[in-house]
Amino acid sequence: MEALMVASRAFVGLAARSLADLDADVTLPQFRTLVVLASRGPQRSVDISNELGVAASTGQRMCDRLVRKGLVHRDRSTSDRRVVTVRLSATGRDLVEQVITRRRAELSRIVAATPKLWQPRVTEALTAFALAAGEVPEQEWWLGWAAGAG
Repeated sequence: MEALMVASRAFVGLAARSLADLDADVTLPQFRTLVVLASRGPQRSVDISNELGVAASTGQRMCDRLVRKGLVHRDRSTSDRRVVTVRLSATGRDLVEQVITRRRAELSRIVAATPKLWQPRVTEALTAFALAAGEVPEQEWWLGWAAGAG
């Protein structure tokens, strides 16, 4: 458990550093919202709140801030005007891409410094851990990176 706690702190630090230099004025919880949208596609704010484990009003305020920053857009359903979803804007997708690229580079540096530790069992354990925590494998992300998706 102690090793997981230390690794968790290292991952949070890595996530914070990957955001810090981008001058995007985005908090870690806000970035987590962007990642939820990138990995799961357009969502209702209540679904984002559930994913983040926060009250619906907190999730709504977070989405409001991200809309003001131009990182997400709101869309009203044509079949039920009461349903509003939130999706990444082109700027939001670019931000997620930049942060993921930075994070991947730092992780690559760390793995390269410790090559003998990364046996298949370690990789399998980390993958199983992430899946148990509800993370979607990166290659399965919705992302919507295709042209015209923003």
